[in-house]
Amino acid sequence: MSAIEIAATLLGLINVWLIVRRNIWNYPFGLAMVVLYGKIFFDAKLYSDALLQGYYVAIQLYGWWFWLRGRADDGRIIVVLMDGRARLAAIGIVAGGAALLGWLMASQTDASLPYWDATTTVMSVVAQFLLSRRRLECWLLWITVDVLSIGIYAYKELYLTAGLYTVFLGLASWGLVAWHRAWRQAGRPGAPDPAGAPA
Repeated sequence: MSAIEIAATLLGLINVWLIVRRNIWNYPFGLAMVVLYGKIFFDAKLYSDALLQGYYVAIQLYGWWFWLRGRADDGRIIVVLMDGRARLAAIGIVAGGAALLGWLMASQTDASLPYWDATTTVMSVVAQFLLSRRRLECWLLWITVDVLSIGIYAYKELYLTAGLYTVFLGLASWGLVAWHRAWRQAGRPGAPDPAGAPA
């Protein structure tokens, strides 16, 4: 356990707590967290996870911009559902992307747990994109990522990070319930995204 891992953990907790509350101020905390985790994962030879942090920087900036365009009168973001075709596309991207990235990491690097690491990486890419687009379904992917990540990080003796992902699992479960409730209370089943985004 290092000082950088402690700082990243605290930033991550604040970030996810604010996301669950649909609060746009999650983004500064998220940006700081992913920079720190980029170094942590590179040092642990979890290269897929380290690469993922670079993507997170870009998608956090995009999400910040997109959330600014899709807020309700109370300042919280408006939750939107995916359509069936988008859900199938997300599943296909996760399956194909995990297989390809896992093979690349297994054959071209000294990566530890290349296929498990690749699976959580690709799932996280898709989940973060869906989160930036305010899609309710992002929480189902985050719950799966958290379960897998707890095992990976415990195996790599990143116990504080495994503990963080245990908390993330609880927060993701809360996020799914809270965002679903917000979507239902808004009376928006099937309503178009007010920011003009496709489902």
